Amino acid sequence: MSSTVTGRDPGTGRTITVTIDGGRIVAIDPATATEDPCWLTPGLIDLQVNGFGGHDLNADDVSPRTVIDLTHALRAHGVTTFVPTIITAAHDRIAHALAQLAAARRFDPAVRHAIPYVHLEGPHISPAEGPRGVHDPEHIRPPSEREFKAWQAACDDLIGMVTLSPHYAEAPAYTAWLADRGVHVAIGHTHAAPAELTAVVDAGARLCTHLGNGAHAVLPRHPNYLWTQLADDRLTAGFIADGHHLPDDTLTAMIRAKGLDRSLLVSDAVSLAGMPPGRYDVPVGGSVDLTPDGRLARTGTPYLAGAARGLADGVAQAIRAARLSLGDALRLATVNPGRFVGGRGKLEVGAAADLVRFAWAPGDTRLTIESVRVARPQE
Repeated sequence: MSSTVTGRDPGTGRTITVTIDGGRIVAIDPATATEDPCWLTPGLIDLQVNGFGGHDLNADDVSPRTVIDLTHALRAHGVTTFVPTIITAAHDRIAHALAQLAAARRFDPAVRHAIPYVHLEGPHISPAEGPRGVHDPEHIRPPSEREFKAWQAACDDLIGMVTLSPHYAEAPAYTAWLADRGVHVAIGHTHAAPAELTAVVDAGARLCTHLGNGAHAVLPRHPNYLWTQLADDRLTAGFIADGHHLPDDTLTAMIRAKGLDRSLLVSDAVSLAGMPPGRYDVPVGGSVDLTPDGRLARTGTPYLAGAARGLADGVAQAIRAARLSLGDALRLATVNPGRFVGGRGKLEVGAAADLVRFAWAPGDTRLTIESVRVARPQE
């Protein structure tokens, strides 16, 4: 049985009616009713989620229930597709987290629909202070095909993205090996030289993980690893637009350098994202303070302890900080990341009916989610 959803198209401002049948969009027509106060967008797509709403994918006690609850929490905030991100850790700990994610997908069709694959952010990153961020230096190590095969065996071949630093001698060959297997390779947490960066792009790397973060506090004016990644048109860059990780001018300049086609937004959210402001004790970082504007920092220091705003907030922040239109900002959180998850994120006939209605007006610091519809596999 078909159903309809109505809202304003962020690209044109016109009110449209979307007809859905079998979990797919079958028609998009001008609305016959009066103008709808809400906007309508494809579900948001977040390629980097460590946790949200108190649910932590990298915690010791992560379980299928963690993954299921996280999926529902993100959906309520407009994210209908997300890529769970597992960070640097001991081999067995990574394998355990991957196994829990695979079990949740087997158990729950909604989770299976929401999670296309898993992102390994490390452990093959830079050990240098600054580029490694908060990753545990004890467990940073070079790429290993043998180790990757063991991880894939633990999770039904669920790993679909790997972030690495190109400074390792093994990085180009490892990148080509992953790309041949359909795994997206991203550059991140690196101190690599320009030639090392270009070598892994030549081998098949196509993404930059939260460009501008996971970097030294002070860099040579030129050359440096930021310019090389910004200049290479083969790379699509992810940006954290939470108002804290990148200053407004930096975010604006980086998106303009990459261009709208090669930019996307990620939340890089940790478990305290979506939680009330206050002081918390967390496994990574110890005592941290979460402010009402979403800044998460180690208590008594100016240092960030992760990202604590969801992707919907990032869209609103990008509009203000990077001088984007609503339609362009949403493009960075739907169509563009959708290219890396099988072409999702489109508002067109034939697309999956993952749809979000929301309220927003110029000057708003967040999108206010009114309703979310997800095209579950059984539909």
